Amino acid sequence: MELFANTPLWAALFGIFFAQFVKIPIYYLIGGKWDWDLFTSTGGMPSSHSAAVTALTTAVAFEEGIGSTLFAVSAIFAVIVMFDATGVRFQAGQQAIIINQLRNDFTSFVNQSKDWAHKKNEEKIEELKTLLGHKPSEVFMGAITGILISVILYVFIL
Repeated sequence: MELFANTPLWAALFGIFFAQFVKIPIYYLIGGKWDWDLFTSTGGMPSSHSAAVTALTTAVAFEEGIGSTLFAVSAIFAVIVMFDATGVRFQAGQQAIIINQLRNDFTSFVNQSKDWAHKKNEEKIEELKTLLGHKPSEVFMGAITGILISVILYVFIL
């Protein structure tokens, strides 16, 4: 089947899987505790988005050459994804942190000013997700991860 022979696809998927998995021991080394939820979360070191698009682009370079149209499309796609991960998505995460703090401050104010008729509002209000994007270092390490995955795959395995 052609799908199983599509090395760029498998390199990109492995890049996602590997980057998501390696977040767990990295977090343990930094924070001292295991957080298995990181495997399915966004954000963190390294960027699985960057690992995927750079693994894909590197694999396309091996398959089609850096002068090909497909490489050009893949490279521009990778740049856009990594720019978005450090720009818009990271800023949205920063805004979520501030909005959550405002919500907590408001909730504290309301709880101190009146009894809220014995309702637990903090259970009704869900915090916004703050790990939406990546720091530039996380994107860089994700890019390095993806490139290395494809280089190892093509140089040592295929």
